[in-house]
Amino acid sequence: MSEIFADPAQWLPLTFAALMGLSILIYVVLDGFDLGVGVLFPFAEEDEKDMMVASIGPFWDANETWLVLAIGILLVAFPSAHGAILTALYLPVAIMLIGLILRGVAFEFRVKAPPQFKTFWNNAFLTGSLMASLSQGFMLGLYIMGLQWTALTVSFSLLTAVFLTVAYSFIGATWLILKTEGALQIKAVEWAKGGIWGLVLGLAAVSVASPLVSPRIFEKWFAWPEIVLLAPLPLMFCMLIGLLFVGLKRLPTADDSFAWVPFVATIMLFILAFFGLAYSFYPYVVPEQLTIYEAASAPESLIIILFGTIFVLPAILGYTVLSYFIFRGKARALSYY
Repeated sequence: MSEIFADPAQWLPLTFAALMGLSILIYVVLDGFDLGVGVLFPFAEEDEKDMMVASIGPFWDANETWLVLAIGILLVAFPSAHGAILTALYLPVAIMLIGLILRGVAFEFRVKAPPQFKTFWNNAFLTGSLMASLSQGFMLGLYIMGLQWTALTVSFSLLTAVFLTVAYSFIGATWLILKTEGALQIKAVEWAKGGIWGLVLGLAAVSVASPLVSPRIFEKWFAWPEIVLLAPLPLMFCMLIGLLFVGLKRLPTADDSFAWVPFVATIMLFILAFFGLAYSFYPYVVPEQLTIYEAASAPESLIIILFGTIFVLPAILGYTVLSYFIFRGKARALSYY
């Protein structure tokens, strides 16, 4: 371990891989729930849609900052990997960006749109949310399958596209349980009860496919003694799923004291799934092609970038924490007037 930290060519790529992974994880959790809220639009009444948008209004644009940061780190710290990954994922990335743009425009326009046009912008918000969610799920599946476009990999990627979208809708429902009250909160509980099955199936599909697609990953999980040392991960996963089932049955409560549990438990599930993927693919940044050390920029460049990151990352993190602190509590009507 001391040898790694003594050599900048070793610890700098590892540091930037960790920073990029942290940015992706925060993005998936934060933008995941606000994309999920958009995916749930068809199941809500018109007045409920206003409150759903109000629940994410102060946060959605800041949430997307983490995606920009992750892609920026990939570009400057691992330029060859950036080229390989975005070349393979060009089409779904384009669809995702169009979806995010459509969401942003619809979010602003629906607030001031005349009543006869509000349905149009609500549908645009739903469409943008679906485009972003499905494309991210497709990219995840294709990445797991080694960024190869074949009938098998595309089929699996389409499956993960659906499952990730359901997972986003689930964390979106748990967010609404936390941020809303009354009839909408009751509906959110029902949405979460239905969506939990998609979450479980999606995580199971990724967990099974990852070791099957790569003998190296299979060896990392099922060799001795790794199979024993890693056993707590699936056990924790099962415990969290059980907690979610029990918690959703208890909701809503009269004093609303339990409303935070499903959201926090879902975040922990996402974190477990992320660390499982990170462990599976390390040290590769492009599956089975480029390691983080092979793809990294020169240590001299990474040092300069690191100094910039030391200032930028705390600023983004601080702004995110501050916004969630200021707008804590139940959502209230969002108005631009």
